[in-house]
Amino acid sequence: MIDPVIFSFKLFNLPITLRWYGVLVMFGAVVGALIAEREIKRRGENGESVWDALIWVLPVGIIGARLWYVLNSILGGSRYYIDDPIKIINIPEGGLHFFGGLLFGGIALYFYLKNNGMDFWLFLDAIAPAALIGQALARPANFINQELYGPPTKLFWGISIDAQHRLPQYADLSQYSVDGTRFHPTFAYEMILNILLALLLLWISRQYADRMKPGAIFSGWLISAGFIRAFIEFFRPDQPRIGDSFVTYSMLVSFLMGVAGILMLLIRYGRLQFALADGWEEQYQIKPVEQTARPRRERIIAENANVVDDEVVEEEVVIAPEKKKRVVKAKAPVKKTPVKKSLAEKKAPAKRGVSKSRNEK
Repeated sequence: MIDPVIFSFKLFNLPITLRWYGVLVMFGAVVGALIAEREIKRRGENGESVWDALIWVLPVGIIGARLWYVLNSILGGSRYYIDDPIKIINIPEGGLHFFGGLLFGGIALYFYLKNNGMDFWLFLDAIAPAALIGQALARPANFINQELYGPPTKLFWGISIDAQHRLPQYADLSQYSVDGTRFHPTFAYEMILNILLALLLLWISRQYADRMKPGAIFSGWLISAGFIRAFIEFFRPDQPRIGDSFVTYSMLVSFLMGVAGILMLLIRYGRLQFALADGWEEQYQIKPVEQTARPRRERIIAENANVVDDEVVEEEVVIAPEKKKRVVKAKAPVKKTPVKKSLAEKKAPAKRGVSKSRNEK
């Protein structure tokens, strides 16, 4: 198996450890942000703002993901974090829950966009497929940590789990395989499904761009992420269940996410009527990009030129960004200084017309 620790050293007696878990989580976040940046630009907004938002969303999302994981563990009957609360802040050892990151990160994103006057639905639609891909790219960390695996299996793609990382109910399962016990790689199932559905959402957003309304892609994400996780929960024996039922807390939340996505999509396209959605805008509210007017001088020629006595007049052209129109300010016409005619020219009779040819009758 791969060592979860990439390297470790001490700096002034302070242990510094770099783990695969943290590296892969950050890798997924960066790739997801790059995809989101392109999607935001494609919708007409400033894509670089996603990096400013990430400064707030990422740490808040990680805190929320950790707190949800700890709460979920306590609901499952574990006293690990109750007996040693300091372990709650030991995030590098592993243990983040997707729903906590979604909730806290979404709240942080909402306030960031509100304070900066940006459309919340535009960002949700752009980030939705990126979030699926970013989450998928971080899933190999679960394999390295030997966590989030499913029940024993005899399928050839089952993975080996060391004895010290097995759940108590799987301490002795030699009957499942001659070579050793293997388990469902549930993190791999989720990773593959996330990537496939993210690609589907990206394709739909481009193929039917003229039919997309604010919140439509986000609704698709709710459906995808919700029902994928509800399916995965059938292969997660480590999740706490509600009473004596087979339903886990995460399964219930995931199912409600999927249902919310379906309802939102139906309301968005008028299949259901909902009073609170009456003011839902039909288009994204794009924040105007601030520009600085830079006057420049151009020589206007051909039909757009002002001609005075067969000479082209130079004009000053000012670009007005707020109106996105060209405002042309012409200079005053240049008057030619009259040239004094000679005495011979004054006495010469003015030519009136053109003389006829001798052969013309």
